[in-house]
Amino acid sequence: MKSALVIDDHPVTHLGCGQLLRELDYDPVLEALTDRDALSLAEVYLPGLIVLDLGMPGVGGLNLIAPLLRRIPKARILIFSMNEQAAFVSKALAAGASGYLSKNSGPEDFLDAVRSLEAGKAYLPHDMAMSLATAKIGGHADPLSMLTEREHQVLRLLGQGLDLQSIADDLRVSYKTAANASSAIKKKIGAKSTTELIRYAISAGVVS
Repeated sequence: MKSALVIDDHPVTHLGCGQLLRELDYDPVLEALTDRDALSLAEVYLPGLIVLDLGMPGVGGLNLIAPLLRRIPKARILIFSMNEQAAFVSKALAAGASGYLSKNSGPEDFLDAVRSLEAGKAYLPHDMAMSLATAKIGGHADPLSMLTEREHQVLRLLGQGLDLQSIADDLRVSYKTAANASSAIKKKIGAKSTTELIRYAISAGVVS
């Protein structure tokens, strides 16, 4: 019997992933809406496949990879995220993820990704692999590659129109942490105001 754990803070994602995973005979398909639930379920059920969104509130999806693998070293982790930036693809794979898929992908792409992980292979769509290779050749020309996961989360939420207090509440961090992240982003991308950050977030396509 194959078991899977889907970690995402959007119930609709759970519904879609669950249906597709059951087509591949996964049962049970466990659902976690928070990082805490994810770690608890992983420890109890030891799922062989984990589908993880990077944009999780709290510690963030990237920082969940290591503790998940400590609990289940043989688990295969598929990142399923709106974030297609090469820097985060690279960080996720380096942290131990076995595959990476954009949420803009179709159902067949999702099924192909899961089948690849089941076969013991890594999975990366061709266009994402090319972007990753280009980013490595070009170094850090893209300012987004210099952002931490937390800074990327703050930038995305700023682009969605949230103020810093709302961002702090959404990410379950202090106002000071959100404000410091905003200041760090401004420095890294050369923005002089929050308005410029919002414009940059939209133009860079990080708003989901």
